[in-house]
Amino acid sequence: MFPTNQKPMHTVKLPRTVFDNVFAFLPNRDTLGGISYFIVENIGNILIDSPAWDGTNQDFLRSHGGVQYLFITHRGGIGKSAEIQQTFDCQILIQEQEAYLLPGLNPVTFTQEFTLNPILQAIWTPGHSPGSSCLYYNALGGILFSGRHILPNQQGEPMPLRTSKTFHWRRQINHIQSLREKFAPETLQYICPGANTGFLRGKRVIDNAYQRLAALDLQALLQKQPLL
Repeated sequence: MFPTNQKPMHTVKLPRTVFDNVFAFLPNRDTLGGISYFIVENIGNILIDSPAWDGTNQDFLRSHGGVQYLFITHRGGIGKSAEIQQTFDCQILIQEQEAYLLPGLNPVTFTQEFTLNPILQAIWTPGHSPGSSCLYYNALGGILFSGRHILPNQQGEPMPLRTSKTFHWRRQINHIQSLREKFAPETLQYICPGANTGFLRGKRVIDNAYQRLAALDLQALLQKQPLL
């Protein structure tokens, strides 16, 4: 019991270190439990989807040099994008089919792929939503920030998850195949998923990413019924 004149202390929960220069924020209620990531790079820091917009996260971003780019993986990751842009004067990058959801923010849009710099490339992977996209980081063996395109299942295995709100299931499956054709074991070591990280059971990434994607039976997945 706490004395009547005192309140319990709340522990401030900072973003977790995934790699030395890659951080994961706590699930964000504004984006239905979405996970936002932050890459600290000399050529410009990039925030992937919107974290909870509180003082702790704002101070964390400032302490690491602010945000130069905000990449939105899908419409559900928009969150407080307007406030983030206003605070850090950052450029927003989003696939063209979902740019209308950011009125007045003047985002940079792309169709199929967009090379942000020599080590960061946006890739259109529709299915979960019309403009669902991934961000590939060509470092540390290759990291794919997959948004909701690829998520861990209850066994921690990466795969597309069909829900009642999935935009186009066959397209989502087809773009798993396109990623398998684009990458190789040497260029895709890790996946940082945009949700469901609790299923990783303490791990902060999906490792052996390419091999696990290559092992998926895409024809069987096509027959999957949507989750409620």
